Formats: sequence, structure tokens, C-alpha cells
Amino acid sequence: MIRNARQSTPAQVAETEYQALKTAIHTELVESLDLAAVGQIHGDQMRAEVRELTGDVIKARRLKLTPDQLERLYTDIDNEVFGLGPLEALMADPTISDILVNGAQEVYVERRGRMEKSDVVFADDDHVMRIIQRIVARISRRVDEVSPLVDARLPDGSRVNAVIPPLALDGPKLSIRRFAKDRLHLDELLEGQSLSSAMSAFLEAAVAARVSFMISGGTGAGKTTLLNALSGAIPDDERIVTIEDSAELLLQNPHVVRMETRPANSEGTGEFTQRDLVKNSLRMRPDRIIVGEVRGPEALDMLQAMNTGHEGSLTTIHANDARDALARLEMMVAMSGFELPVNVVRNYVAAGIGLVVHVARLKGGVRRITRIAEIVSSTADGYVLEDVFRFRQQGLDEQGAARGEFYATGYTPRCLERFADAGVEINTSLFTRLEGE
Repeated sequence: MIRNARQSTPAQVAETEYQALKTAIHTELVESLDLAAVGQIHGDQMRAEVRELTGDVIKARRLKLTPDQLERLYTDIDNEVFGLGPLEALMADPTISDILVNGAQEVYVERRGRMEKSDVVFADDDHVMRIIQRIVARISRRVDEVSPLVDARLPDGSRVNAVIPPLALDGPKLSIRRFAKDRLHLDELLEGQSLSSAMSAFLEAAVAARVSFMISGGTGAGKTTLLNALSGAIPDDERIVTIEDSAELLLQNPHVVRMETRPANSEGTGEFTQRDLVKNSLRMRPDRIIVGEVRGPEALDMLQAMNTGHEGSLTTIHANDARDALARLEMMVAMSGFELPVNVVRNYVAAGIGLVVHVARLKGGVRRITRIAEIVSSTADGYVLEDVFRFRQQGLDEQGAARGEFYATGYTPRCLERFADAGVEINTSLFTRLEGE
């Protein structure tokens, strides 16, 4: 259970006082810096200069600090000047996937799938605001009362979202989604029990046989992680074009062309949307097109690509279930501006997409592929889906995490004919036996 974040402990009070002291020293330090000279100093020399000036400020204040406290203050001032202040320690922790700043006294992290309150605090909301301004300045963006919301990507690939007043009612908010620097393989997902060996073999074969499919799931369910892992089954001689709002994919292939959208500038021009990039990708001689997350009118262009020689293309979509994913896709096609009959759209979807793979984040932070379904056909009432594999939850384990079993439904997918045509072999007994955990 998460404690009420607004009840400060004595340790938190002491930490807040320390942050206030550090902020005051940082302010005094900035006033002491020769900004004209700073621009001509680089690297270690600049850090040494800041450390020396910090020592002068500490002496002038006659602070009585232990060697450990002094070293911490030097390090934290360095982080304030060159880094992300109190967040630097969290950014350096590889076990943290999300950093959520709700306010100066409320910083939560997600570690190994579980949300917890961290010991990190800021001096005040102005301190949080300075860190946000530093982040957006590094990526040539701005955030102010006129533009109080920003969504962007840090140089290390982390995704950043910041909201400030007047949109944020209780002070500035900052969310940082971090991504693993190492590419995950299916073997590692198997080891983490995200899917069964039968599921893994089937999905690898589907990718190799150029069956287009869509990965659905909620935020943080592991859609991008699964897409990254499955890319290892794409032959090395194929050219892949990836299109993303914020670049997150770490594909395991040698011939990858990466593209990322660009928002409009301060004059309201220069915007390039995912739809623009999907259209352009068709002129780049791709074998496969991977849309990191389909979320708008680019859905129609993506389906056109899947139906016109770019089989094996992949995408992810936010949805609660496989059927919900298809309904959302229909809605996105409608956003394209073309008034197409529903049955035409459904036929187009069923012809272009062969499988829907649904992933979910269950109790305790565990990620599981809960459903792999084949789109058999479309009707006036919707889609005919046949489940190939499912996950059945069976309560919680001793740590409060969801447990259960993967199983084959007994349905033999029609796409096996495509496997045979592509020369991809798979053991058909995988579809009849029970896969237990």
C-alpha cells in the first residue's frame, strides 16, 4: 500500500531542507559564474571550475559538513549545473523504468513492474520547474504559459512529458519513461515467463513468413519490448523502415531506416506527422514498414502498405483487447477523411492484418501475452477471430503477482499455409497440446 504522499516524514523534512540549501548555493554559484567564459570552457575543466567555486561558496557560508556530506553536496551541485538535479540518481538506476514527479515532495518510480515512492524530493515547485526547463532546452523545445505541455525524447531515448500551470493545477508535473539500452530477445521474454515456448515459436514463424500483425495492449504492457524482440526473426536481407512519434524501437536488424515525427515550430509550421512519414516510406523501397504505434489517420496508409506488397509489416496499438484494437483501428481509418463504408474498411483490415497479439500488465507488474488471435474474415457484425493461444490467470503468488498458465486452444491457424509457401517449418503439435507454466 502506498502511503499518503502528502505526509512528510522527518527524513523527508531534512531532505527538503538540504535541497533548499543546495538550491541556494546553486543560485549563488550561477551568479558567480562568468557566463561568457563558461561558453569557452569544456568538459572536465568546466566541472573543476564549478567545484572550485562551490567550495568557495561553502567556505563563505561557514557550513559545518562531514566529509561525506561535503562530497554529496559537491556531487549534487554538479548534477544541478550539468544534469537533472535530484533525478540524476534515478536516471542512473537501470532497474527503474518510469520516473513520475507529481510535485516537489512527490516523486514515484516504477521498479521491476511495481510502483513505489522514492526518497527524492525537490526544494520547491520552482526547483522542479528549473529541471523541466533544462530538459526541454536540451531538445530545443520550450514550455511556458503559452505552451504549457511538452512531449519529447531525451538523447538517451527516454520519453519525457511535462505539464505545467495553468494546465497542471498543483504545480509542474514531469513523467519520464525510460527504456532498456540492451535489446531484449525472445529467449529473455521466455525466461521472464511473458509467453510460452509454443507462442514464441509461432510468432517467430509468423514474422519470418511475412504475416502482418498488430500488437495491442495498455500503457506499459510491453508492446514495444515484444516488437523489438520479434524483429530478430526478420531476415537480415530485408530493408525495414520504422516510423515513430518518439523513437523507442531497438531493432535487431542490420538494414533499418529510422524516422521520427516532428512537431510544429513556434510559427506553427514544419510539422511532419506519422501519416506524412508512412506516405514517404513507400518511396523508400521498404520490404517491411513498422509503425511504432498507430494512433491516427496514418492507419489507412499503413493498411494500404500491408495490402500492396509490404506484407510482414508490424505495428502496436493501445487497446484493452484484440477486438477493441480492431474497433480502434476502424475509428482511426475514419479519421483519414475518406468516407469509406464500414464493410470496405473491415475487408481491408482483415486482408492486411493476419494476427492480433494482445499483451497485458497484470497484478504485481508482470507482463504476459494473454491472447494470440487470427483474423479469419470480416462480416457486417465485425470480425471472425479464432484464438490460437491464451493465458489463463489462476490467482496470485506469494509476492502478490498474477500467476497462471498459457495454453493452446486447439485451433489450427490458416496462416500455416503461408508458412509452407515461405518455407518456414513449424511443429503443428504446438497447437494441440496444453502449455503449462
